[in-house]
Amino acid sequence: MLDPIDHIAIPVRNKDSLKATVDWYLSTFKCEVEYQDDTWAFLRFGNIKLAFVIPEQHPAHIAFVSAKAEEFGTLKTHRDGTRSIYVDDPSGNTIEIMAEN
Repeated sequence: MLDPIDHIAIPVRNKDSLKATVDWYLSTFKCEVEYQDDTWAFLRFGNIKLAFVIPEQHPAHIAFVSAKAEEFGTLKTHRDGTRSIYVDDPSGNTIEIMAEN
């Protein structure tokens, strides 16, 4: 039902921490920035994607792709065109279920 992991979203403290974190990952791992604004950044490390998020704006989470994402509820269309829904497991961990494109 869940296919590959799309990305993992890791929390940062604030805007300054977001910038410092992105700069550190870029210089340490030579990754690429796919997207960045004041509240989150999306980095690609070959076939691995990490998002760094300010928790008050975006939840820390793990994102899976699923052909049956609609079975989890109403999907939200994001500004990049992806569609997903966020659900919490019994321990309160946030899971993003993304529709296949």
